[in-house]
Amino acid sequence: MRQLRVVLVGLAAIVAGLLFAPPAHAAPNFKAPYPCGQTWTYSHHSAEVRQALDFVRSDGGATAGTPVLASAGGTAYRYYEAGGAGNYVVVDHGGGWKTYYFHLASFTVAHGQGVSQGQQIGTTGSTGNSSGAHIHYEQLYNGVGQSIRINGQSLTPYPGSYHQKYLTSDNGCAGQGRYWVDTFADAPGHASPTSTTRTGTLYAGTNYVFCKAWGREIRDAQGNYNHWWLKTDLDVGPAGQWVSAYYLSRWGNDEARDNNGAVIPTC
Repeated sequence: MRQLRVVLVGLAAIVAGLLFAPPAHAAPNFKAPYPCGQTWTYSHHSAEVRQALDFVRSDGGATAGTPVLASAGGTAYRYYEAGGAGNYVVVDHGGGWKTYYFHLASFTVAHGQGVSQGQQIGTTGSTGNSSGAHIHYEQLYNGVGQSIRINGQSLTPYPGSYHQKYLTSDNGCAGQGRYWVDTFADAPGHASPTSTTRTGTLYAGTNYVFCKAWGREIRDAQGNYNHWWLKTDLDVGPAGQWVSAYYLSRWGNDEARDNNGAVIPTC
């Protein structure tokens, strides 16, 4: 009889544990870890830890130097691991969920800083144990690697090499007031679309802009020109400055569109 009571007590404890166990926290609506409108290809290597994916750009733009964006809001923590992840950021989204971003060329957030979805946290690079620029990306729940989901859709089954599957980002799109553009060269910044006094520099690569305004013409010896100027935050110099749309990598004369082809709104 005593043994039966022990068994019954044990079963009751198990049932109670099942009934009163804390519920699993739903995952955030994760988005791709790179700017709006860009298309990247991804792969998974069997030697990778957890269920990581590696992303490289496949739409003609450069992978190295492209902004790395937070997949969801949270608190960002920055680390360095010489023989492995290199410069990397962990974003704690709460409820047990975290995302990891490895091999960054640089950080753009402070350790312990709150970030919003679509906010830049670093630039794509190849630091640590890496053979080329890419974003090593992970989603973890309570420390366990999860099958990666973007906008609620699983990316499984994972491809074993690049250029089998592709993903176009909608992270940081127009609804957040930023438009992502590629520039082919360092662009001089100015305080207004008509000013000739340089105030700083926007580095070549992928950058965000807010809006456009008509201003003085920028023209080269080959006859390429643009009158549109784009409001942005410079890499060197003050925020809220202007660069010529002449430096956009695509679209043409007197056009000002983002990487997704959307017309940048007038300020």
